[in-house]
Amino acid sequence: MWRRTWLVFAQAVTVAVAVLFVVLTFKPEWLPGGRAGVAGTVLPAPTLLQVAPAPAASGAVAGYALAARRAAPAVVSISATKMSRNPHADDPRFKFFFGDGPAAQQQIGLGSGVIVAPEGYLLTNHHVVEGATEIEVQLTDGRATRARVVGSDTETDIAVLKIELDGLPVIALGDVRALNVGDAVLAIGNPFNVGQTVTAGIVSALDRSEAGVSRFQNFIQTDAAINPGNSGGALVDSQGALVGINTAIFSRTGGSLGIGFAVPADTARQVMEQLIRDGKVRRGWIGVEPRELSTELADSLNLQVKSGVLIAGVLQDGPAAKGGLRPGDVVLQIGDRPVKSVSELFAAVAALQPDAETVLLTQRGSEQVRVPVKVGERAAGTAAGR
Repeated sequence: MWRRTWLVFAQAVTVAVAVLFVVLTFKPEWLPGGRAGVAGTVLPAPTLLQVAPAPAASGAVAGYALAARRAAPAVVSISATKMSRNPHADDPRFKFFFGDGPAAQQQIGLGSGVIVAPEGYLLTNHHVVEGATEIEVQLTDGRATRARVVGSDTETDIAVLKIELDGLPVIALGDVRALNVGDAVLAIGNPFNVGQTVTAGIVSALDRSEAGVSRFQNFIQTDAAINPGNSGGALVDSQGALVGINTAIFSRTGGSLGIGFAVPADTARQVMEQLIRDGKVRRGWIGVEPRELSTELADSLNLQVKSGVLIAGVLQDGPAAKGGLRPGDVVLQIGDRPVKSVSELFAAVAALQPDAETVLLTQRGSEQVRVPVKVGERAAGTAAGR
């Protein structure tokens, strides 16, 4: 009997609680106190969670967008039409099956360029426009025009183009000497002809001479993605100023592996000024065969210095030989420019004007010797494959 009474009581309580819940939820005004609580006390308004405001964008992040807006209008796409000879044109078997087709075929190469002067001067790579019969430049504002080659330099892989348009956007030139490893940079160009693209990275290394492009050039290395079509495009700093011309990549697949190289903007500017003024670039030459000086080599030769560039050979009747430089000398300085590697020696000599006179500070045995040299002119070389 008591079990049945308990069951009835439990069911009644359950039904009452359910009814009260429904009334509180849907018709609270039926209860005394209107929307007050069950005890007749008005419930306090819920306390809002105090959410901290989102932090303002950092200077670096905001700088990327600002840098892109500043630099992108001055970066152009380049289409270079070239005539390529068919390698099978003279093969009788090819003619038998395919007839007398054209000996040369038209090819269109794609690349990028950077407007650096309001007069219409553009910087790009030599290999972008090499052998081109027609060059078209496409601006980001939709304008397109023909370009002519002012001059080209195989050693640095820099070419200067000229276009005739008004109101051109011009990129600002940055200070390459202020660059440090780890600085943020952007690569801007037209990879794979998909349209202008901006990629971000950092300066991975400076003064790279192992890119296989030039024996005396020192490149900026970056991990910003550089792909085919980016050649000749801009490498800019976080303020949007030009610090390099994207030139080469290290790749086993043809795509970016995070190792790209750019010609420093100051070098590109020097080349451009000479090409505009003289139509060619003149570089110094002294006629030596240099060799890196390692600690082991210095010890084995009982040299008095541990840094510098060892002269392994001197060209007979060359400028260095006439000045008195000897094999076994260690070059410490060229003019007022210290040299500690072969690449630095080539760069220092190349920067000298032909027919100018300079002094080489060398270590010969236990004494330092100053060797006066009248600089010769370096013959135009052929750039290595990129």
